[in-house]
Formats: sequence, C-alpha cells, structure tokens
Amino acid sequence: MPLSPEMRHCNRLYKEMEDLYREADRWAGLSDSAFVILYQLLDMGDGCLQRDICSASFRSKQTVNSSIRALEKQGIIRLRPGRGREVHLHLTEKGRMLAEERILPVMEEENQSLAELGADAARLIALQQRHLEIFRRRIRALTAGPSDGA
Repeated sequence: MPLSPEMRHCNRLYKEMEDLYREADRWAGLSDSAFVILYQLLDMGDGCLQRDICSASFRSKQTVNSSIRALEKQGIIRLRPGRGREVHLHLTEKGRMLAEERILPVMEEENQSLAELGADAARLIALQQRHLEIFRRRIRALTAGPSDGA
C-alpha cells in the first residue's frame, strides 16, 4: 500500500521544516550539531549538562560529544566537571556573542511564527501530539510482534 496523499503531505512538510533548520545552520555558519548545542544552551541555560542536551535534541551522546569537543577547541564553550561523570557546558564570551547573534534570532522567529497562528497554535500542537502518540503505539505494536524473518 503506497502512502496516502495526506501522509505524503505530512512527510513533505516535515522535510521542508528540516530544510529550514539546515538553512538556519548555514546562516549561522555552524554544523547542525553545533547549532543544536548552542540552541539548547540558550534554551536550558548556561551550565546545563551534556546528557540534557542529548535528551532534548534527540542526538546521540557520541554526536553531541564530538561537537562539544570541536566547540571547545574553537573557544565557543568550556566544560566544567560536576558530580560524578556530569559535565556542565558553559558559553565563553565568544560563544555568548555567537549564540546571541546567530541562534537567538532563529529562536525568536520560531516563537513569532507559532504566535502568528494565534489560537490555532494550541490545536496544531495538540494534533501533532495526538498523531505522535497514535503512531508510537502502532509502531511499538508492529515491532513487538513476532518476526517472520522477511
């Protein structure tokens, strides 16, 4: 069974959104991972944990760690040990300037674009959440079933 026109449209919209974020990455002069790390530092606050960035950004620990090391070498962030194996990330002055000039404007445009939807914003979010929950349930049922080896 091929995709329904509605599902094809949903997939296209998702890809277009990804393309917009890649455009923002290029505008900022950053890799996708570096952009996400600085974005999360602004959103969660200076001193957040590496594991929280992984969780919030849905990026692997290895990907985030590699990008953190590169940003540290560039003098954009610095790492501070926490309890146990915790690693806190902090923006340097150079990093703060970069984040304020290139990440914060993207965050502001995200907020404004959602605000322009007015009352429809809450409906959009609720529908996306509902679709995610239904799809999650169906995929988990599919993957939990017996495999026929095909």
